[in-house]
Amino acid sequence: MPTRSVFITGAAAGIGRHTALTFARKGYLIGAYDIDEAGLASLVDEVKAAGSRAVTGHLDVTDADEFATRLDEFAESNGGRLDVLINNAGILLAGPFEEIPLATQHKQIDINVKGVTNGSHAGFRHLKATPGSVLVNIASASAIYGQAELASYSATKMYVRGLTEALDIEWGKHGIRAIAMWPLYVQTAMTKGVRTGTTDSLGIRLGPQDVADAILAAVEEPKTSKLIHRVHYAVGLQTKALSLGARFSPAWLTRVVNKKLAHS
Repeated sequence: MPTRSVFITGAAAGIGRHTALTFARKGYLIGAYDIDEAGLASLVDEVKAAGSRAVTGHLDVTDADEFATRLDEFAESNGGRLDVLINNAGILLAGPFEEIPLATQHKQIDINVKGVTNGSHAGFRHLKATPGSVLVNIASASAIYGQAELASYSATKMYVRGLTEALDIEWGKHGIRAIAMWPLYVQTAMTKGVRTGTTDSLGIRLGPQDVADAILAAVEEPKTSKLIHRVHYAVGLQTKALSLGARFSPAWLTRVVNKKLAHS
């Protein structure tokens, strides 16, 4: 009999790995995919120790054909069921926009934008076939307002924000929730060595487990909470404060606050 399942990109380390183990402890069949196959191999035993089972495989999220193939294989291994698809894979580039090589920025756009697009598109038919399914896209607090020294990264997360909002409306008739998670800086390999005006101002206070716990809570939100139909989930007190402030302040004031936080 098919069990609840979750497909996670970028699952070998960081937020993805912690999320896989968090869902494993809740009894989900784990689909863990990444370009880091060695990291996935060690994850299998940890998932088993957590009381579940993992299906793993190589996945370059920028390859639309490979993404579709991996999703098809995973869904078929579980009777066609796909309860949760988490587009987690991403990279972060920090520094003055003009100093970051275009080729590197294009790689970030390919992973953060095309990767989420590829996954959402390929996952649709499997999510549609599974009652109560959820698409989870990892956005960022940098999507609240364009961030200095994170210009193209911030722009990619604004894309994720817009795509998620649109798909939540479009796919509601198919019984699919689309949600976006909004963490600030998280202590992972992605932020190692990153120093910007905002990291100096705000620090890096979240760990990957904080985000994993927030994802699980959002996916398994009580029915009473679902009546509100939230799309965006701020992770951490700092993100909640920044998001709330931006919602009610005029654009010029939001700009001033961001400029000050960035020491620009």
